[in-house]
Amino acid sequence: MKRILNTIVLLIVVAVVLGLLAMWLRPTPARVDVAKASRGPMRVTVDGEGKTRVRDRYVVATPVAGRLRRITLRRGDSVVQRQLIAEIAPLPLAPLDPRQRAEAIGRVRATEDARAEVDRMVERYKASYEQARRDLQRSETLARDGVISRQEVEEAETVVATSLREYEAVRSRAERAAHDVEVAKAALLAVNRSPATATVKVQAPTGGRVLRVLEESERVVSAGTPLLELSNPSQLEAVIELLSTDAVKVVPGAGVFIENWGGPKALEGRVRLIEPSAFTKVSALGIEEQRVNVIVDLLELGTTLGDGYRVEGRVVVWETKDALRVPVNALFRRGENWSLFRVENGAARLQDVAIGHLTSSQAEVKSGLEEGAVVITHPSKDISEGTRVEVVAPK
Repeated sequence: MKRILNTIVLLIVVAVVLGLLAMWLRPTPARVDVAKASRGPMRVTVDGEGKTRVRDRYVVATPVAGRLRRITLRRGDSVVQRQLIAEIAPLPLAPLDPRQRAEAIGRVRATEDARAEVDRMVERYKASYEQARRDLQRSETLARDGVISRQEVEEAETVVATSLREYEAVRSRAERAAHDVEVAKAALLAVNRSPATATVKVQAPTGGRVLRVLEESERVVSAGTPLLELSNPSQLEAVIELLSTDAVKVVPGAGVFIENWGGPKALEGRVRLIEPSAFTKVSALGIEEQRVNVIVDLLELGTTLGDGYRVEGRVVVWETKDALRVPVNALFRRGENWSLFRVENGAARLQDVAIGHLTSSQAEVKSGLEEGAVVITHPSKDISEGTRVEVVAPK
């Protein structure tokens, strides 16, 4: 009996020792960071640097050669249309031969023809804008009745905004063409004047503010000498430089977010034009890159934003309000497929997934994963199928 009792005690001791040995030899769970697959909005952008510029810039030049009187306007001053900018006392001219007089008359007629052509464009763009507004009103009515989707209404709104910008731009061209006619006529008057002709007065072609005064002091100037630059600073646009491989993904009307301009929040804009030709620019690393200018209409302006300010633009090339998303750092390549590790019952399980769009931080999962699944971020080489894991930083 005593021998049996000793045997039982020995067996118990051996079992305890073996159990402790097994626990000691059991692999320690790998500590991992995890995140959950979730649904929500997702946006893909292409980013670039650029600068702001006024949409319509007017360079006022001297119509005749003569002595320029000192200009009293200064940078930042406001002017109204036809306000006196400068006065020029013309220099005596030698008589013109018939050919030179015919050229001056021809320049007047050419500017008048250009003005007539721009006026016709104004009427055409005005009609397009009004038609776009009528189409938008019909689309809103159909959307309220459930006939068309909200997306079609937003497309109609984009067409209205684009048509308005084009209409405003061609109106500015019409003002510039009218100013060219005035300059040509002034030059013709100058060549026809007598030596006692009065001082030539240079007027502002449009209202706005003075961007730069190019000639401040009194001096003798030749015909065509730039005097100052005018523009309306409230009509700003942004020029964003994109790599040509990114620019091909952008379409007119795409949304843009202007960031790092110095204000507290991003400004919204809309792509008006992707320039058809690229240019070569050397990067900071000395690499030649082909870049394209993307012209952006600013839908809102920063109170302190001005001409020539540096900005950064994020141009939207794709977005959705409902995408299944996982962190990019959870993915890795396995052959031609994307894979990740999901956590199930304290163990890592290898999972192949189909990935759609990618951003710098998120990936769109098309299939292979359900919402709420817990995935391992930054998986190390020690993680494999079936590895026991311990979650240390759930998100």
